Amino acid sequence: MHFRIKRIKLLNALAKATRAVSVRSPLPVLTGIKFDLQAHQLILTGSDSDITIQTIIDEDDDLVILKEGAVVLNSRYIFDIVRKINSDDIEIEIIDGLLTRIKGSQIEYSLNGTDAIEYPRIDLSKTGTHFIMNALVLKDIIGETKFAASDKETRPILTGINFKAHDHVLEVVATDSYRLAKKIISIDEDVTFNITIPKLSLDEISKIIEKDELIELYVSERKVLFVFDKNIIQTRLIDGSYPDTARLIPLEFDYELDINRADLLNAIDRVSLLLNEQNNIVKLDMSNEQVILSSYQQEIGSVEENLASSFYKGEPLTISFSCKYASDAIKSFSGDKIKILFTGEMKPFIVKDFDSDELLQLVLPVRTY
Repeated sequence: MHFRIKRIKLLNALAKATRAVSVRSPLPVLTGIKFDLQAHQLILTGSDSDITIQTIIDEDDDLVILKEGAVVLNSRYIFDIVRKINSDDIEIEIIDGLLTRIKGSQIEYSLNGTDAIEYPRIDLSKTGTHFIMNALVLKDIIGETKFAASDKETRPILTGINFKAHDHVLEVVATDSYRLAKKIISIDEDVTFNITIPKLSLDEISKIIEKDELIELYVSERKVLFVFDKNIIQTRLIDGSYPDTARLIPLEFDYELDINRADLLNAIDRVSLLLNEQNNIVKLDMSNEQVILSSYQQEIGSVEENLASSFYKGEPLTISFSCKYASDAIKSFSGDKIKILFTGEMKPFIVKDFDSDELLQLVLPVRTY
């Protein structure tokens, strides 16, 4: 293997492929990036067996192919070397067995490689249910839902985000049983599937999406493939049935609070100043006369703020909730104004954009006595 390439091109490709690599992989070869130099392209592959990221650099991307070949190089070292070399161009060549030379204008590294034959064979074939969507729409969906998925492995299914397609509609839901995020969008294809994708895999996919383009998805029984902009990303699916969350979402509401999104976020930030991670509960006292947001910490003190810019309709209501959960939910919206819908002081409440029902956030209240 022997090639020359613009440093920035290789660095950008490595930055994507290394996202799939785990330094704690039980299979040592998977701590590396597979370089596969073919007749007209360089293919970089990173994987931790849960997620695989493959990115392609073509000859027209400032790649000069001198000799085909393949090798696996430690992901951390090759990425740092390419990142730190002070040179516009880099030359990489296998010089002795698997010893690989990485050369800049004034510096030369030699890095021990691993035979590419030892790298697991990963099937990245484009099979299964196929549909296309906008990449930035997918990126937004992930950002609007991922925080509601669980971080605890006690219920593995809740560590994923559920994607359910039917009748030209895609429903995306995440929940950790204390809060829930749901996004509904229309899709062109009439496809049907119900899958749960690990939150961590989707987070990596979101970070790689950079521009407004189409992304192809291939949904199979155990995996889903994302194809866009010379990248192929495959992730396993989480086994099991995702809980029926529709029954958790109230259909009728007796109370409504309309408020500027930024005003409420800033108020929560100020009122939670005296709180800590163990006690992060704030309280809303709402009536037609005033809306008060407050918190109390016995050892430190209390604070209350009048949300003068809000509009409330309904009977007087007091409700307490996690300031973190509420902030996460509110931050997921992009509009200036939101509405919060209540059914009672100890029942889940809903946050929506004032002008759209596409995105819904649900938060469970907290009993404070």
